[in-house]
Amino acid sequence: MLEIRPGTADDREWIYRLRHEVYARELGQHVPNQAERLTDELDGGNVYLIAASDGEPVGFVSVTPPWAGRYSIDKYLTRDGHPLLGQDGLFEIRILTVAPRWRGSAAAALLMHAALRWVAEHGGRTVVALGRSEILGMYVAAGLSGIGTRVRSGAVTFEVLSGQVHELASRALRLYGPLLRALEPRVRWSLDMPFLPGGVPGGVPGGVDGGVGGGAGGCRHGGASIGVLGRRFDTVKARGDVVPADVLDAWFPPAPAVVEALADDQGWLARTSPPAYPEGLVEEIAERRGLPEPAVATGAGSSDLIFRAFRGWLDGSSRVLLLDPAYGEYAHVAERVIGCRADRFALRRADGWRIDLDRLRDALRERYDLVVIVNPNNPTGVHTDAGDLRRVIEDAPDGTRFWLDEAYVGYVEGEPSLETYAAASENVVVCKSMSKMYALSGLRVAYLAGPAEIVAGVRRWAPPWGVSLPAQIAAVHALRDPGYYGARWIQTRTLRADLAQQLAAIDGGLGVHESVANFVLLTLARGGPGAARLVAACRRRGVFLRDLSPLSPAFEGRTVRVSVRDADANERVAATVAAVMDAG
Repeated sequence: MLEIRPGTADDREWIYRLRHEVYARELGQHVPNQAERLTDELDGGNVYLIAASDGEPVGFVSVTPPWAGRYSIDKYLTRDGHPLLGQDGLFEIRILTVAPRWRGSAAAALLMHAALRWVAEHGGRTVVALGRSEILGMYVAAGLSGIGTRVRSGAVTFEVLSGQVHELASRALRLYGPLLRALEPRVRWSLDMPFLPGGVPGGVPGGVDGGVGGGAGGCRHGGASIGVLGRRFDTVKARGDVVPADVLDAWFPPAPAVVEALADDQGWLARTSPPAYPEGLVEEIAERRGLPEPAVATGAGSSDLIFRAFRGWLDGSSRVLLLDPAYGEYAHVAERVIGCRADRFALRRADGWRIDLDRLRDALRERYDLVVIVNPNNPTGVHTDAGDLRRVIEDAPDGTRFWLDEAYVGYVEGEPSLETYAAASENVVVCKSMSKMYALSGLRVAYLAGPAEIVAGVRRWAPPWGVSLPAQIAAVHALRDPGYYGARWIQTRTLRADLAQQLAAIDGGLGVHESVANFVLLTLARGGPGAARLVAACRRRGVFLRDLSPLSPAFEGRTVRVSVRDADANERVAATVAAVMDAG
């Protein structure tokens, strides 16, 4: 049985000697040396994945992530001449090498599969590789395509190959899914990510972080903790055994009037159709928010509104600007559902994940059809001042439409929403989910506010009975009790601060970033265990956290999001993280 595992420091000497044997003596790419070792100046930033048999390595592949700062291919191509090399989320797959007697086995194909899985699970969007002619067919079979450039190193000629990660993942499942599933039981897979998209690393129970198609066909989300209920909800009572800190549902219950209304004759609620169109809910929102009714459209959660609005505004020729990192549904809808171009506005850890507004103004000169800003941003937890954001919007070129996602704005003191500004504008829409802020995630209800003409277009795509009767009743009663929710949001800030303090006390090498919303970010030290390993180990102890690695390469595979729970659950989270880190 072959094992696929991460490379270790102990593997390096073997890697250097095999590289010398193959690339110096066998292929003539390098001049042989007396030490019989071939090292590389990028070795410090590369990630090695190993194929082993009976504990002995038989092959390896190297991945150079964008946070390494440079790529091997930089030696051959200029970034000015090849814009591909300047893309955010670019990973280089390098020096796929198998010991001579293992050639012809499944080792090379499994290593290539492992490299693509590793890239996908670390937020990769594009891969580049130099493919040797002898094994070029394997790269092409994986879905990589030549860019029309060849380079020569010593006696070896390479083809420059590239591919989009989500397309490679979809292709792998479509063409090789049955073969990979047949191979899986015969491979000891020791990487921190599942063998196939949508699987569970290490056989960890409790569901997966995946969308439709397990991440390959749908957007990746948190909420793996829902898996404890059973695939068909046969183990609902098990919910009390876990801490669901991997999803941003409210830690508090809905307002008492909401609970009372939903408890009154539940059989009637279940069997009764809602109003075909939720005019009463629209009226309540408009009254409570100071909005004209034509400026409001409702939906079954913010995702419903995103899908409906974007399909009416965008097509394959459109250009969209997204924050990176940000809520993943936006990139999924723009790129994979609609198929338009989505550029990323990079947020930087070194800047505290803040939006550089001057840099944003410069970016907007490119004239985008739609600009999406999540404020406060999820998953970075940073809020941009509403007045500053308005000035950037007003400086943008004519014809630029803005979508402002304010799902967590209530956690910011004073709730500085731009919804009334949007309603009076010509080009701004604000989306407000009631799921997280009002503890209604299970009921799915949201609304957007914007210019009447734009809102009317979104309403046209609303199916009848789109928002359930329980959701409409709950939303109306929730909006009528701002005092209850305001108190819970203030309490959330206290719980969040306490959680951040407990986590910061665990280890001096653990970076803790307290958001303005209902979560905290943990950043693990470079060179140690990654986010996936921490999340998997905590999950085995009944504590579910969110590994942010697949969302963006900006997280470098070492950032975890922890949602705020009640005080007891927060203590359990901190104790579990401490125990896992102590265990190593």
